[in-house]
Parts: sequence; structure tokens; C-alpha cells
Amino acid sequence: MGLIYALGAFLSWGIVVPVHFRLLDGVPAWGILAHRIAWSGLFVALLLVALRLFRPAGRPRFAFERRHGFLLLSAVIIAGNWSLYLWAVQNGRMLDASLGYFINPLVSVALGAVVLRESLRPLQLAAVGLAAIGVTAAVVAAGTLPWVALALAVSFAVYALIRKMVPIDPILGLFAETVVLLPAALAYLAVAPTPPTQGTGQWLLLMLTGVTTAVPLMWFAAAASRLKLSTIGLLQYLAPSCLLILSVVVYGESLPPSRALVFGLIWAALALYAFDAARPRRAATLARAPGPEDRPA
Repeated sequence: MGLIYALGAFLSWGIVVPVHFRLLDGVPAWGILAHRIAWSGLFVALLLVALRLFRPAGRPRFAFERRHGFLLLSAVIIAGNWSLYLWAVQNGRMLDASLGYFINPLVSVALGAVVLRESLRPLQLAAVGLAAIGVTAAVVAAGTLPWVALALAVSFAVYALIRKMVPIDPILGLFAETVVLLPAALAYLAVAPTPPTQGTGQWLLLMLTGVTTAVPLMWFAAAASRLKLSTIGLLQYLAPSCLLILSVVVYGESLPPSRALVFGLIWAALALYAFDAARPRRAATLARAPGPEDRPA
């Protein structure tokens, strides 16, 4: 299930979310962020009530402990990550942002090895090496390694590490993070000028930001608690790769040769890592298969 959750999260971030936000071009970026927080808070609260994990009239099913303080930190980190990405978009630093999302999985792999002592087999190391070559090619093509890219990469990798280390239900964890961010979001919506709308359709799209924000984050948290951080790190390449395909095939953007090289190396790394991950399961299946001498006469 961990792999299914991870695929759902990264494919959502690579396809569903960018298409959704592309339909909201007329709304300021900070307004979209505030709506994401507000509507996702409402969506998660309703989901908790429906699942009976949280009762507004009583106490939550978990008591606050010191380890839950990490959720406050994760909320601040993910808000900072979103804010920095929006700043990059508004200030013409999209190349920096895209580099950050390509660098981020390598940071996750490094954190998994250093903090969680996750070991990598030879083929997995080769896969990481291929991905690193792809990222290096992207950096060389850009000419520099901007601080925006590093900040985006490190912030989301640390967020993933915290969500893996804090054993809490993904929905409850996301609700706690949303509660931390909600006052700032509501304050912004209260004082910000109302943007011109195109009718009920645009308001419906703004309301749906709660779903497209909360659901992938819940899936990601569920995957982080089930998979190795190094595995999550390499699977994260799915989102920017899907975004690359979407921008070229659907929105007609050009694909420079350097980005095509990065794309090819990253997918080769993913294929190598997936092949190596499947080998133990195949070996275990063969080991469990009964031989001729075990069959009944």
C-alpha cells in the first residue's frame, strides 16, 4: 500500500495540481495559498468527523505529547516551502524552483542514509548515481546552483523526514498542521482585496484546492510511514517528470536538449531502482515455491 499511496501523491502533484492551478491564473498566488489552507482545513475536519477520528464536542483521540511538537515544525516547514515556491513563480525564478524539485529526492535519499541509517544496495546506489548525474546536468545547464533551489529541496526533504519519524494517523497529522496555518490564512483572506472572479466556476475551483491540497499530502504521509525514505526520494522524481511531460505535450512548451537528458537519466534511475526493489520479492516467491519432491504423490 505504501507504493500505491506514494504514486497517488506524486502523480497528483505532477498532473492534477498544476492543471488545477493553471485554471486559476486570474487569482493572485498568495490568495491561492490562503484558499488552499482554509479549504483543506475544512475538508480534513469534515473527513475526520466522517471517520469518527475526531469529535468536535469532545477530545481528540490522541493527547498532545512532546513528539507532536514536531507537527508544529512540519507545518511551518511546508508553509515555507509553499511560500518560497510561490515567490519563485511571481519573481521569474521558475528554473530555480524546477531545479529544487529535481534536487529534493537526492536530499531525501541522503537524509534516509544519514539520519535513519537506511542502507542502499549496489544497484540502488547506481540508480542514485544516475539521478545525481541528471541533476548535475541540469545545474550545469543553468550555470549556477541558486539558493532558492536548495531551500525548496531541503525544506520538503526535512518535511518528509519529520512525517516519517512522527507516528500519527496521516489525516490527524494533516489536520494538526492545517490548524497551525489556518489563522494566518484567514487573516490574509480577511484583509486582502477580493480578486475579480469569473463566477461560481472559479469559486468552485478555489474550494477544490482544499481537496487537491489535502488528499496528496495525506497519501504522502501514509507512504512516508510505510516506505524507506530513500525509496520515497527516488519516487519523488515522478512529479517533476510528469510536470515536464504536461508542459510540453499539453501546454506546448519547448524541451531543451539538456532537460531531455535530465529526463532520460532520471527515468533510467527509477527503472533501475524499481528492478532492484522487485528482486527480493521474486527471490522470496521462488524460495516459497514447492519443488517436485514437495508435491503430494
